[in-house]
Amino acid sequence: MAAATQTPGDAQLLGRQPLFEGLSESDLRALAARLRERSLQAGESLFAKGDIGRSMFVVLQGSVRVFLPALRSSDTPTLLRELGPGDFFGEMALIEGQPRMASVAANIDTRLGELSHDDFVDQLQRSPSAMSALLRVMSQRLRTTTTLLEGRASRNVNLEADEGLTWAQHLADRVAHWNGSWLFIALLFGITAIWVAVNAYAPLRFDEYPYQFFNLFLAILVALQGPLIMMSQNRQANKERLRSEADYLVNLKNEIGIDRTLEQLQQMRVELDAIKHSLVERMPPSAPANSHS
Repeated sequence: MAAATQTPGDAQLLGRQPLFEGLSESDLRALAARLRERSLQAGESLFAKGDIGRSMFVVLQGSVRVFLPALRSSDTPTLLRELGPGDFFGEMALIEGQPRMASVAANIDTRLGELSHDDFVDQLQRSPSAMSALLRVMSQRLRTTTTLLEGRASRNVNLEADEGLTWAQHLADRVAHWNGSWLFIALLFGITAIWVAVNAYAPLRFDEYPYQFFNLFLAILVALQGPLIMMSQNRQANKERLRSEADYLVNLKNEIGIDRTLEQLQQMRVELDAIKHSLVERMPPSAPANSHS
């Protein structure tokens, strides 16, 4: 670990975090001066789940991943999130000093700013606004976690995306759907045949060959179809993104639930083994059988 260090950008970096909003410029500089630099190489672990935490970290450069380690060697870790420059993590350890809830490792060569428990408490005592901001962020994260674990992660993405559409957006979706149907092709062929037939009859002729008005009509039709189809495709891409996010939340909740279930089963196994061992110790030794001569 390097000695306490500060760069001009560190105070600005801290000032953009909700945890430190409301602090004055002098308080931010004082807090940045308390940071101690930590450097990690790509793939290097910062701490593991279960380690006792007494400090928080700010990503100054590089990237780290927060994950739940696999229970078995054949399984893959559960990725919770990836953090880049300006993100912070481990703030709960500054208050409770309990074991870490997840593991953290560097994706690439990374520079972190570490703030110890003692330095942070001293700064909170100097700035009540920092304490208020910390409580607000903790409440928001607790609410998000509670919603994920107790609420339903699965949802109807199509219904959510369609509820806020305007009439123009509904029209664009209908046009895109209609253009991709055989009905549109048949209707276009029918209009073309009628146009040619009408202009082949001299008394009704209004657009002689090569049908300039008809070509103008087709050009306008194509010009209008393009933007409408693109608008519909953009909304479909947004729906796919929402589906991916919903699937990720469902999978994450399932993996966390499975991990917790396996941990509870393992704990029950340990407790049952302890009870079994205690019962065996309390059993009286069996008396030897009487021999008769």
